[in-house]
Amino acid sequence: MKILIDADACPVVNITEKIAKREKLPLVLICDTSHIIHSNYGKVIVVDRGKDSADFKLVCETVKGDIVVTQDYGVAAMILGKGAYAIHQSGMWYTKDNIDQMLFERHLSKKARRGSSHYNGKGLKRRTMEDNERFDVSLQKMIAAAKSSI
Repeated sequence: MKILIDADACPVVNITEKIAKREKLPLVLICDTSHIIHSNYGKVIVVDRGKDSADFKLVCETVKGDIVVTQDYGVAAMILGKGAYAIHQSGMWYTKDNIDQMLFERHLSKKARRGSSHYNGKGLKRRTMEDNERFDVSLQKMIAAAKSSI
C-alpha cells in the first residue's frame, strides 16, 4: 500500500507527507511541469503539461489497496474502479455509494455554467485549521481501514 497525491494545487501535501512518514508508507506526488513540488519524504513524479496528464499518470501508478488524495471526482471514480481508496482534500471519502451522485452533480453544474453568460460563484473559501484537522483525522481513519483489509 502506498499513498498517492494529485499534487497540482493540493493544499494537504504537507499533512499527507507527515502522516505517510509516521505510518512508514511510501508516498508519491504527481504533478505537471507547471507546478514545482519538492518532498523530503516522498517520490515526486513530474509529467508534461497537458489536459489531465497528471491525472492519467496518477491512475496508471495506482494499484488495488493504494490511497489516493484528489479533488477530482473523475479521477476518484477511476481509482475506486481499481480497488483503491480515494479521499478529497476536505477529508470526505469517495466511495462506490457516493461517486455516481457526485459525478452527476458535477455534470449538472458544468451544464449550468455553460448555459450562463456569467458565473455567479463566490470562489473557494479560505482553508482553515479545522479543515486541515478534519483531513488529518479522516486520512488516518482511511489508512487504518485500508490496513485492516489487507
